[in-house]
Amino acid sequence: MTSSITYTAELDMPREVVLFLAGLLRAERVRRRTRAGTRALGEFKQAVLIIRWLVDGARIARLAADNAISHATCDRYVEEGVTVLKAQAPTLQEALTAAKAAGYTHLHLDGTLIETDRCRALGPNGADLWWSGKHKQHGGNIQVLSSPGGDPLWTSEVRPGREHDLTCARLHGLLDLLAKAAEDGLITLADLGYVDAGMGFRLPYKRSRGGTLTDDQIQYNKVHGALRALAERANAQLKMRFKALRNVSKCPWKIGGIVAAALVLFHREQAHKQLSPSVNAGC
Repeated sequence: MTSSITYTAELDMPREVVLFLAGLLRAERVRRRTRAGTRALGEFKQAVLIIRWLVDGARIARLAADNAISHATCDRYVEEGVTVLKAQAPTLQEALTAAKAAGYTHLHLDGTLIETDRCRALGPNGADLWWSGKHKQHGGNIQVLSSPGGDPLWTSEVRPGREHDLTCARLHGLLDLLAKAAEDGLITLADLGYVDAGMGFRLPYKRSRGGTLTDDQIQYNKVHGALRALAERANAQLKMRFKALRNVSKCPWKIGGIVAAALVLFHREQAHKQLSPSVNAGC
């Protein structure tokens, strides 16, 4: 006969952010005309469940057991949370408008692969749709637009991992909008994965086969690389803060919504820290 051990854990998220999500869930229940007393969990407990899944990467089975609900109900609660959070995510135009208002001189654009362990699916030409040859891993391509300091501002919908960054950026309409932003003085730094992206982008110089770069081009690449390194910080902030983004076991086409949900929580948490300096002082 075995016995289980219970323990107390602390949720690594400000209470104000949990209340924010609980308010969104409450509004959604009102919109659906959900009758009082018909849900297994209240909005606050559901919000805690969702944040545990996103931040800690807690398994659905574990969350279901902790809350004495079925696996199917727990999975549905998580889906609801992702949906209401995604609806709060900024559009690309809103992110660009906010960047201009903040006085940014440039932005970073970088693609990141969100790994998935789902079964492979064949693409139009018979190739594995979600397999990334670059990363040697199944996953979905997410485009991340970030501030000069490396804070994520906007994330795209998901595209299959086999697609290149430039293809994904073009399909999301990024090239035209970022070119227009460049006309207003807001340029975008990117890597060589965005060659031929247009005049709105600043890329490092590429050495031709058998050729060499000039001293000026080498120095330019060093400065560009130092600045653009902060784009990796944006991706890292999301993946390190939200363990659910390290590997998604749900349908790969849902990855974009999950990343957008994480982005909204990230922005709310950062806003709370700015309003509460003592939070940072105590860390």
